[in-house]
Amino acid sequence: MSDTLLRFGVFLAPFHALNENPTLLFERDLELIMLLDRLGYDEAWIGEHHSGGFETIAAPEIFIAAAARETRRIRLGTGVKSLPYTHPFMLADAMVQLDHMTRGRAMFGVGPGALPSDASQMGIDARQTRRMMHEALDAIVPLLEGQRVSARTDWFTLDNARLQHASFTRPRMEMAVTTIRSPAGALLAGRHGLGLLSLGGHSDDALAAYAANWGIYEEAAAANGHTADRRNFRIAVQMHLADTREQALEDIRFGVDAWGGYARDVLPNMPVPKGVTDVREFITGTGRAIVGTPDDVVQAIERMQAGTGGFGVVLFMCHDWADWDATRRSYELFARHVIPHFQGQVDGRQTSYDVAAARQPEFHAAARDGVAAAKAAYDDKRKRGTG
Repeated sequence: MSDTLLRFGVFLAPFHALNENPTLLFERDLELIMLLDRLGYDEAWIGEHHSGGFETIAAPEIFIAAAARETRRIRLGTGVKSLPYTHPFMLADAMVQLDHMTRGRAMFGVGPGALPSDASQMGIDARQTRRMMHEALDAIVPLLEGQRVSARTDWFTLDNARLQHASFTRPRMEMAVTTIRSPAGALLAGRHGLGLLSLGGHSDDALAAYAANWGIYEEAAAANGHTADRRNFRIAVQMHLADTREQALEDIRFGVDAWGGYARDVLPNMPVPKGVTDVREFITGTGRAIVGTPDDVVQAIERMQAGTGGFGVVLFMCHDWADWDATRRSYELFARHVIPHFQGQVDGRQTSYDVAAARQPEFHAAARDGVAAAKAAYDDKRKRGTG
C-alpha cells in the first residue's frame, strides 16, 4: 500500500428528507455527480432502494447511464444492486450493456438488499436474501466472463445460458460486495475475488471490524485461488467539512435530525438507537461521522489507515445534513485539501517553495547583480554614443 495512491469517491445511497420534491432530487443528485467529476473525485457508487421514502433511487443503472453522458472521467458503480430482487441473467445482461455504454467506467457493486421492507413487498423472506445473493453471484460472475451457465434454484433457472455480448471490460467489469459488520460479504467477495466495500464509522470498534473482515476476506480469497489486494478495499464514512469545526457543526443542524429519525425508525441496523435525543452529539461522539475541518478529516483518515492495516479507497457517504450550498462547499474543501494531501499533489510544490526560500538570498543577490550589470552596460553605451 505504501506505493499506491489512496483514491477517493462517494457513496450516494442517497439520503433525502421526506419533504422535498423527488423530481428535483434526481436532478440534484445528477448535478452532484457532475460536480464531483469536475473536482477530480475518482468514483461514485449509487444505491438501490424501493421503500422507506428516504433513499430515492430505485434503479442505479439508469442513473449511471444518465450520469455517464454528463461526465468525463469519474467511474460509476451500483452501490449496490440487491441481487435477490432480479433474475441473474437479466441483471448480468443489463450490466454488460452499461459496461459498453460507459466505455468501461461502470462498476458493479452487489449486496443482499439493505431494507427488509423492500424484500417484503416482493414476497421475499429477508432471512433468505444472503443465501439468494450467493446463488445469484455464482451465476452472474461466469456470465459476465462469457461462460455458459446452467443452474436451478427455488427462485431462478438458467438453461445453458450465455450473454449475447462480451463484456467491454475484460475479463469483466470491476465488482465489489458490500458489508457492514457481518462477515458474510467478506466471505462472498473472497470466494469470487471481488472487491470489498465496507460501510461504517471511524470509531475503534469500526476499525477493528474492518480489520477483522479484511482478514476473513484474505483467507477466503486464498482458499479460492485469488489474491487479496487492498487497493480494492473501500471504506465509506459519513463526513461534513467546513472552514471551522464550529461552522461544520452549525451546518448540519439543517438536516441531521431528519436523517437521524430515518436511521432510528426505518434502517434495520439502527445506526441511531432509540432514545438518542441529540443526533449531532451522537454521531460525532461515537465516531459515526467526521464533522470538522479538512485537517480533522486528514487526521481521521490517517488513523483509519493505521487501524485497519490500509485500504485503497475512501468513500464520502452522501447526505443532506447541510443545505445545498454548504454541502457543495464540503465536497470542494475535501477535493482542495484532503485529496491532494494523500495523493502527493502538493509535495512537489512545497519542496520547490522550500528550496527557493532557502536560496532566496543567493538568488536575490544574483538578480540584483544582473540588473546592476545591465544598467552599467547601458550607461557605458550611452557615454560612448553607441546606445
